[in-house]
Amino acid sequence: MDLLNLEVVRDYGSVFLHGLAITVMLTLVVIVLASLLAIPVALARLSPSRSIRWPADFYVEFIRATPLILQLIYIFYVLPSAGLRLEPIPAAIIGLTLNYSAYMSEVYRSGIQAVPKGQWEAALSLGLKRWQVLGKIVLPQAFRIVLPALGNYLISLFKDTALASVVTVQELMFSGQIIAARNYQYFTVYTVTAFLYFAVGYPSALIVRRIEDWSRHGWTDTRRKRT
Repeated sequence: MDLLNLEVVRDYGSVFLHGLAITVMLTLVVIVLASLLAIPVALARLSPSRSIRWPADFYVEFIRATPLILQLIYIFYVLPSAGLRLEPIPAAIIGLTLNYSAYMSEVYRSGIQAVPKGQWEAALSLGLKRWQVLGKIVLPQAFRIVLPALGNYLISLFKDTALASVVTVQELMFSGQIIAARNYQYFTVYTVTAFLYFAVGYPSALIVRRIEDWSRHGWTDTRRKRT
């Protein structure tokens, strides 16, 4: 008997692909939301005002000190007792976004701090407002500095979406579990699941690596080096 049962792949191919589509959707939505939310969190942690800095510090440290799976369970299973009931996908998006925003805010904070202070001073001396200096000078440079790290978070997030299964989101891993529970073809089901993760994750890792080269050497230098 062959280990890889092609009939399972044929019969449940649409289920696998639907789970993969949910996984990719969660990844893209969360990475965009987390990237946007992480910026004000990073700026809050850099604020000289304690009333602004301390809540942001507590949020980041709390998220970092508790497991993501617990955060998802709390949002989906505990909050309804307080009158806040969420559907599985919104609960997963909120939980993943809150988690990744905390971690990515640290990346943004280090990127902002890496921009020389002399550029702040020079821009302010030319009459620019602080928000103009931040938006036009500091953040573009900081974003280029942190771009490789953000790309790595994208890959990690793609894999971490498997934890959304605890809130009953039928992403790729949960789809595999459902199929395996129906036919007990564990080798086939989880081999196909692993292949689908690899089929998306590996090309994404190559793109991230290319982006890392671009951020360090520029697009022209990267093309010259690869040719």
